[in-house]
Amino acid sequence: MHESEIFVPACRPRIRVVEERLLSDDWFVLKKTTFDFQRRDGSWQRQSRETYDRGNGAVLLLFNAERGTVVLTRQFRFPAYVNGCADGMLVEACAGLLEGEAPQDAIRREVAEETGFEVRAPRKVFEAYMSPGSVTEKLHFFVAEYDERDRRGQGGGDPGEGEDIEVVELPLDEAMRQVADGRIQDGKTIMLLQHAALVGLRQLSAT
Repeated sequence: MHESEIFVPACRPRIRVVEERLLSDDWFVLKKTTFDFQRRDGSWQRQSRETYDRGNGAVLLLFNAERGTVVLTRQFRFPAYVNGCADGMLVEACAGLLEGEAPQDAIRREVAEETGFEVRAPRKVFEAYMSPGSVTEKLHFFVAEYDERDRRGQGGGDPGEGEDIEVVELPLDEAMRQVADGRIQDGKTIMLLQHAALVGLRQLSAT
């Protein structure tokens, strides 16, 4: 693309895109964009950023208020391994990409694939950009109550996609201890666990 200004809607008057280059379109899309940004003093500054676009996603915390437990997963994450996680295994809330589905439908699918549980009533609690300095993804955060009657399969994920997922059931108090001592280090999971701890599982169940 030749260097030229590209029309930007009026809702973003402080940004004028100058050039956009595709760097990679292998697994997901990596672009480098040059743009002019209007600073608070009214002056314009030329900047350049790389953005990784993998689509938006959803994450859900399964909980049982009566037993005080949550269901999480444990799986290998290569980027975590590269960045110092000794075995690359992370404990996480169930999550996945939307892939064109509504968030509540996508998370039902992911929970069934990863944990074997059928989600009865996912309830959205908030949305968040997880790494806005470079990744475009926005996550939709859900909670849902479960009991053993909701278990329809063994879970484990899709072996064709390299998934080998262990289902982990923990008391919420123990999960919070694992956050504190570093055994749980996944950001989205920490956010949902802290939300559950602040609100309380019985209150989550009642809302």
